Amino acid sequence: MKSFISYDEKQSDFSIHNIPFGVAVFNKEYIACATRIGDMVVDLASLYDYSFFDDIAGLKENVFEAYTLNEFIELGKNTTSAVRKRLQELFSEGSPLSLDQKTIEECFYDLDKVEMLMPIHVQNYTDFYSSIEHATNVGKMFRDPANALLPNWKHLPVGYHGRASSIVVSGVDFHRPKGQMKPADAEKPVFGPSKQLDFELEMAFIVNRNTELGESISTKEAEDAIFGMVIFNDWSARDIQSWEYVPLGPFLGKNFCSSISPWVVTLEALEPFRTASPKQDPEVLDYLKFEGDKNFDINLEVYLQPENGEENLISKSNYNFMYWNMSQQLAHHTVNGCNVEVGDMYASGTISGSEKSSFGSMLELTWRGTEPLKLSNGSERKFIEDHDTIIMRGYAEKDGIRVGFGEVSGKVLPAK
Repeated sequence: MKSFISYDEKQSDFSIHNIPFGVAVFNKEYIACATRIGDMVVDLASLYDYSFFDDIAGLKENVFEAYTLNEFIELGKNTTSAVRKRLQELFSEGSPLSLDQKTIEECFYDLDKVEMLMPIHVQNYTDFYSSIEHATNVGKMFRDPANALLPNWKHLPVGYHGRASSIVVSGVDFHRPKGQMKPADAEKPVFGPSKQLDFELEMAFIVNRNTELGESISTKEAEDAIFGMVIFNDWSARDIQSWEYVPLGPFLGKNFCSSISPWVVTLEALEPFRTASPKQDPEVLDYLKFEGDKNFDINLEVYLQPENGEENLISKSNYNFMYWNMSQQLAHHTVNGCNVEVGDMYASGTISGSEKSSFGSMLELTWRGTEPLKLSNGSERKFIEDHDTIIMRGYAEKDGIRVGFGEVSGKVLPAK
């Protein structure tokens, strides 16, 4: 496939092989669902009105006029995949759309002329803990280095229910959280702004259906229930978290903010980048077994940018390090009969590799602050400081095809 819209085929995340979905503000006043190719953002609601989707089964009304993608993705894979395929056809050289200058002028917008909004209304949010390297590093730091993983870790995808209301789209700044902390040399806890603010490099998948209480989704069925993925930064206040998390796990140290990339990349777009998961030993229970390659080779990068400074690449990781895959996560989440809703978001947990350069958090990169990072401006970081911006980027490449997620960025403002 070759597009009539020009872009750098080697560098653009948004090639004709991608066709992601998001929600944009056009002309500072008009909101609609959108897609992106190169640096052009395309108004899908207007394309619908101009009859470009008329013969697609299941698309009986203009769901693209909505302020979120929920109505669209609830139509299911048969319809959403057909829309994506139609867009690829429309964006190809020689297509009817390529010759329709009036529609191009009305529906195509330069990237700098639109504002991206939260693409999904997130009904419920779950955060997993599925990178064995990350879990091992944390276990070494906080527990017994010789027994870093807890006994259940290799038998089930560990997770917890998080706060959906504080998930924001890339570019939304937030204030440093406050809470209780107990310094190692203190007898009693103290209250104040977190001194150990951190990022967590994660990916998240989004569910496209509602199920009834008591139903479960098997590993075989899981991918049909997953619309697509985003990059996910699960901001974390380590000092608040370490004091509060026993016995029930994360709470105020996590629920103040999480950031996502604005474009949802479909599983269909990621199909060429499938790869095998790490070998699971011991053998998992039957409901967690799966067939085929269920992981994806997605390159991930983290940058720290001080105020008025340049970006510093501080981590290069990959989604294929995940020990537990998406299908297993969703199967485990629902095996007890937990119902799911359209727009539910499931984050992977911090993604770390075996090398220090691939660690997915400041906690690991600085080994709990004992090995500070040196930045290009001469300063050092043990954790994230006020006015720092964290930027995460993700992309997959193979055989001359590139499919990416763009970026998710967020700036830390001083505590209120």
